[in-house]
Amino acid sequence: NKNAVALEFDSIQVNETAHLFGDTAKPACNLIINLTYASKSSDEKMKDSLNTYFLSACFGEKYMNMTAEEAVKKYTEKYVSDYRKEVEPMYRKDEQDKESAEDIGAWYSYYKGIESHVQLYTGHLLVYRIDYNEYTGGAHGIYMSTFLNLDLRTLAPIRLDDLFVGDYKEQLTDLLWNQLMADNKVATRQELEDMGYATTGDLTPTENFYLSKEGITFYYNVYDITPYAMGPVTVSIPFQMLEHMLGSNPVVGELKN
Repeated sequence: NKNAVALEFDSIQVNETAHLFGDTAKPACNLIINLTYASKSSDEKMKDSLNTYFLSACFGEKYMNMTAEEAVKKYTEKYVSDYRKEVEPMYRKDEQDKESAEDIGAWYSYYKGIESHVQLYTGHLLVYRIDYNEYTGGAHGIYMSTFLNLDLRTLAPIRLDDLFVGDYKEQLTDLLWNQLMADNKVATRQELEDMGYATTGDLTPTENFYLSKEGITFYYNVYDITPYAMGPVTVSIPFQMLEHMLGSNPVVGELKN
């Protein structure tokens, strides 16, 4: 067992549908939650600290000091109540103005999904992934994935500055461009831009990354560097290409062994 700390995880699932005015003939909101949290640990303080990070990242800071069960319950109640508060007055007005229910837009049906899981747990590293998607009317919903790389020795998230030394950003940006060119089998940045890359934002090292045995993967959500239609973009750079920039972070040392 390569895990340095005895940690166990559990999950809480919610699938809640609530109709406007409590009437099943009317549009509804649907909330799906699958929250992974630390259920047992050889160190109680560590368990509490991890869950604080998980709850804050999944639901927001005001939920971070609750128990997992309490946070899920409160978040669900607030989602339903906010939906009704926001949509019922508009729907009521629409009902009065329109001839029939068929004329009333389907955009009144809202949807939200928050699903999290432990992507990697090895040595003193825990990588936690959150997949989020939401629809609140309009042409399409929005979806994104975020990652927490937690150092279990310090109980703090690992940032790029914790991994790299010196003035690394420019070099790392070049590596990202080169890797993206290799992934897309093109020879110039211009060709990538013609395909749609770096048209909605600059390609720079993002703090939304995750560590693995092989290296570091930078994750760009829709609109970060590409139009919605292209979906998210991942750029993986192996450790051997980063050696000259990496500091002596013990978590990376463990990963590479």
